[in-house]
Amino acid sequence: MRIVYLHGFASSPKSSKAQFFLKRFNDLGVHVDIPQLDAGDFEHLTITGQLSEIHRTVGATPSVMMGSSLGGYLAAIYAAGHPDMVEKLILLAPAFQFPKRWRERYSPQDLEDWRLRGSVPVYHYGYQAERNLGYGLIEDSQRYENEPNFTQPALVFHGVGDEVVPVGLSEEFAARHANVRLLKLDSGHELTNVLESMWKAVENFLALAAVPKVVEERSNLPL
Repeated sequence: MRIVYLHGFASSPKSSKAQFFLKRFNDLGVHVDIPQLDAGDFEHLTITGQLSEIHRTVGATPSVMMGSSLGGYLAAIYAAGHPDMVEKLILLAPAFQFPKRWRERYSPQDLEDWRLRGSVPVYHYGYQAERNLGYGLIEDSQRYENEPNFTQPALVFHGVGDEVVPVGLSEEFAARHANVRLLKLDSGHELTNVLESMWKAVENFLALAAVPKVVEERSNLPL
């Protein structure tokens, strides 16, 4: 088994959730890849560019895809377009309806100002500082569906107190997709207070309890 973990918007492979799951999977001998989705160029971030990074990371190896927030939306898009390369999905507060909802965050005038300036400052959690974000993200996102229609088995976690991506989006999505199991948790968008609960559900979903831990073998034979 191999996991590809996709971090959220303005985040990085060093995020607390990414590192938590990396350690837990590695303890079981499960390989995890966590690509830097902006490829080091946050200002020119686009959905298309991030999907290219995912495609490069997946390569020719079918994988379980795990994504947080925008990473969850990207995982869903990639799974819908590559059904033979994504075996299962684990989505954490997935940002369904991202193209529609991002445009709605701004007034028409603010969008026009952004377009004319070319970029706006956004706080980047990976750098812990503001970074410019280009208008290309808005333009490019309109090429993609609001709710990708993947068919693989999926486990979705969502906090009932999420103020960034409302839990109702996952509720509506799960209600329309029999392949999706939704677990609602007493948490907000970050889900960092329920990591252990999520891990137990992930273990069951992926049948990891049946995977033996990797133990270093040492020979007692004389040299």
